[in-house]
Amino acid sequence: MNAPLYIKIKETDNVAITVDMIKKGTIVLDDILANEDIPQGHKIALIDIPQNGEIIRYGVILGYAVKDIKKGDWINEKMLELPQPPDVGDMKFGVNLTTELPKAPIRTFEGYKNKKGGYAGTRNILGISTTVQCVTGVLNVAVEKMKRELLPKYPNVDDIVPINHAYGCGVAINAPEAIIPIRALKNMVNNPNFGGEIMVVALGCEKLTVEMLIEKAEISSENVIILQELEGFNAMMEALMQMAEKKLKILNERKRETLPLSELCIGMQCGGSDAFSGITANPSAGYASDMLVEAGATVMFSEVTEVRDGVHVIAERCINQEVVKKLANEMQWYDRYLENGAVDRSANPTPGNKLGGLSNIVEKAMGSIAKSGMAPIVEVLSPGERPSKKGLIYAATPASDIVCGPMQLASGITLQVFMTGRGTPYGLAAAPVIKVSSRTNLKDSWNDLIDVNAGVIATGHATISEVGTELFNLIIDVASGKKKPWAEQYKLYNDLCIFNPAPIT
Repeated sequence: MNAPLYIKIKETDNVAITVDMIKKGTIVLDDILANEDIPQGHKIALIDIPQNGEIIRYGVILGYAVKDIKKGDWINEKMLELPQPPDVGDMKFGVNLTTELPKAPIRTFEGYKNKKGGYAGTRNILGISTTVQCVTGVLNVAVEKMKRELLPKYPNVDDIVPINHAYGCGVAINAPEAIIPIRALKNMVNNPNFGGEIMVVALGCEKLTVEMLIEKAEISSENVIILQELEGFNAMMEALMQMAEKKLKILNERKRETLPLSELCIGMQCGGSDAFSGITANPSAGYASDMLVEAGATVMFSEVTEVRDGVHVIAERCINQEVVKKLANEMQWYDRYLENGAVDRSANPTPGNKLGGLSNIVEKAMGSIAKSGMAPIVEVLSPGERPSKKGLIYAATPASDIVCGPMQLASGITLQVFMTGRGTPYGLAAAPVIKVSSRTNLKDSWNDLIDVNAGVIATGHATISEVGTELFNLIIDVASGKKKPWAEQYKLYNDLCIFNPAPIT
């Protein structure tokens, strides 16, 4: 089968992207010749576009031409002027609700029942929460010792994970936006993968007190260690080891059981995106997401700046006015947040995004939202907030990979699917991460880092539904502990970067 030279998304598009690098003089379509070498994934003009003319992909205006563009020209990021963002003041809702979703071939998984109720765990982990960065050094030494001396005695426990972060002191703890990091850290304690066991390490003089992190009834010597109350390093190590062993004994009794997919919560995220992300990897993830939702599971997608220019499309899938109003509020909050930092949404695309053919944030956003599939959106969450509904949820977070992931963990995900075009070894210690590549080239070069290759869609060797079904089946296997994605096998774990828009004093 000969791979196509280009991919055009909508009939109204006046540009297409190249499936592979095209040499100058190549006949791309009928009377269209490439006027210059065009890199893989970059745009070629299908018609003459005058200065200030619309450049259209995904059926939307990506921007306006800064100069005349000839048919067959290479269109890169320097040739577009960014359009105004969509107004969120009066968005339509409930006008594009898809009820016929692809049927899930599997409706159960093998998970860990949550003794506190809510979503089940996909892993059995001792999570050790902290109130402040100051305890990190001691805790990290202790965790190394725990893994070496204690963990082998409890084979049913997968790992010991310290919840280290940069928050807790030297911060404006009563600032209005401090609610975001405090809520995230509080909710992180109860991630389903931690089995309901609470272990908190505090220093004793920090602003983020234990009372802010866990419930009053949970504060006891069985759950909390305050380092300033102990006599030196050796006493700290002994106390940490003793508490950890008590928790490990309890967690070791957890067993997987067959559970409905309604007890599963999955996160969707993309990073290192390219021009193929929106036509291969993200739509495949969206198809898998629709299957999960159809079977009763909860799926979260995020990244405010990467939906901002497609927010009107998202709004049409919101089930009621309450949901769309919350969506608008989150967009407006983030607009103000960026404005206060003297930037706008155009600061989002990275050099790698542009090298991969994404000219600006509009193009990136339209590809990004494809990972949400077609299902109705039942709820919108503020950063780090826990859901009250099941189904497809928009969880507002920054787009940064290393911030989005932890904030989704705080909202309760127990497994994440991560789409990438340029490639990243990103991973989370508290939940397995499945990697999906948008290009076959990336899978070929990173064969032992990429779990699913969606690049075969671009070359015509597979369909979105086929790759989406493959991904769905892998999600169930990973959630059930039958398989480990590469990032989990290698323990490629990023730092937990909690979103903190509040002042640091």
